[in-house]
Amino acid sequence: MDKKTVGLSETFKGQTSPKTFVKNPINGTKFTIAISSAKGGVGKSTFAMNFALALKSIGLKVGILDADIYGPSLPKMMSIKDKPKSEDGKSMTPINQYGVQCMSIGFLVDEETPMIWRGPMVTSAIKTFAQKVLWNNLDFIIVDMPPGTGDTQLTFAQEIKVDGIIIVSTPQEVALSDVKRGIRMFDKLKVPILGLVDNMSFFESDDGKKHNIFGEGGVEKLATDYNKKFLGKIPISIDLRIAADSGKPLVEENSDHKISKIFKEMAEKIKESFL
Repeated sequence: MDKKTVGLSETFKGQTSPKTFVKNPINGTKFTIAISSAKGGVGKSTFAMNFALALKSIGLKVGILDADIYGPSLPKMMSIKDKPKSEDGKSMTPINQYGVQCMSIGFLVDEETPMIWRGPMVTSAIKTFAQKVLWNNLDFIIVDMPPGTGDTQLTFAQEIKVDGIIIVSTPQEVALSDVKRGIRMFDKLKVPILGLVDNMSFFESDDGKKHNIFGEGGVEKLATDYNKKFLGKIPISIDLRIAADSGKPLVEENSDHKISKIFKEMAEKIKESFL
């Protein structure tokens, strides 16, 4: 190993040295649950919206914080075009949609405006959403995290009280390799992992046959290997996609749909863990 490689190695070692952080809860909320994937394109935001509405459907007060500064999905998926109000010029009131309190950077900028921000600006925005949004007496706030293991994840893990993480992945090996990194990061930062979800697990054709497009069993095996709970499988669904694109998540649009029932079963599992 040459001197440059040794120096780089020491730099990464320094990044993981233990530090003491004060973790502040999000005001107006009892429990904070983050939805993470560590990999983009696995349906994490679709899961987060429907999971939040599933919690609401079983009688809980719920909010959604869209923490993906570079690619906010909440305005589109929840069909919100309004801007949050501020009575004092310092704090913001979340927007209520389908009985869920919502906040996203997407409410504050035009839909096609790119967020060309460096890390400190992202961290500042996350802290603003956690500290200066007037969340009202929530049982759960669901945080839709961006992909990866970067500034947003570190801010939540180190400075904001997170009561648990749900990790969403497809069973594809390419996705699972990133999920392993995410598990190790949250374990290292001592953030509880509530369980893993196998999303887009399979496609069921009209004849009832299941097609494992992205592989089979990878997420469940990973949960076993890392001693984490496996929360269940969500199949590929055209209805789920159409509902998300139309701005009315499937759990809200059709609560009796078989996919909606899967979300509600997962919501019940999480409720039992906290309440």
